[in-house]
Amino acid sequence: MAEPACFPAIAIRDSDRPDAPRHTVLVRLTHWLTAASVAGLLTSGIAILLAHPRLYWGETGAVGAPSLIDLPLPFMLTGQSGWGRSLHFLAAWISVLTGLLYVPHGMATRHFRDQLVPAKADLTWSSISRVAANHVRLKRPGEEDTLAYNVLQRLAYLGVVFVLFPLMIWTGLAMSPALTSVVPALVEVLGGQQSARTIHFLAACALVVFLVVHVGMVCLAGFEARMRTMITGRGTAREEA
Repeated sequence: MAEPACFPAIAIRDSDRPDAPRHTVLVRLTHWLTAASVAGLLTSGIAILLAHPRLYWGETGAVGAPSLIDLPLPFMLTGQSGWGRSLHFLAAWISVLTGLLYVPHGMATRHFRDQLVPAKADLTWSSISRVAANHVRLKRPGEEDTLAYNVLQRLAYLGVVFVLFPLMIWTGLAMSPALTSVVPALVEVLGGQQSARTIHFLAACALVVFLVVHVGMVCLAGFEARMRTMITGRGTAREEA
């Protein structure tokens, strides 16, 4: 998904100035910290999953017990879980701390309200279907369209920030016996630790789908220009279009 301008309300001629900011320092910093933490989470998550590639529902699950999902992965009971759990824990805390920077900043600067919350007119079926059709046809956005997220991008980013990441944090905490012994409701609401693990996996799969689409759309819309913009914070709508 193509990256928008940081200030979509400015005129196109202002955004054509080489010194016009497109992304704030904090947005760029949290973007790359999140990218690094997600890479660590996915790598370590796969290692953990290889130690037991079966998913269950309820409180318990073990080899030989009926499983909800048998993943087509090799069983590697030893050598994966130790370093995988350590890296997963570290990457998770980086992700959480990054979110604690990004979310309050987004609320204080009206980033979410101005750039991510869709207008009522954009939530109509005709508007959503038109944008979806443009994506399917791989139609590149014009200069004006690069100044703001479209409705699908807004809904996707809001879903990731306020649904997927909180759900992954919640289910991750629910798998910790130390925490659930103090706050049992943390896992009881989910139906048990194995239920939390299954939900955690499904949320991770949804995040992977988002990342694949996101990176794919960035490549199709202009990888070099958008990478430069997200690294330096500078760029123009004409370059991105």
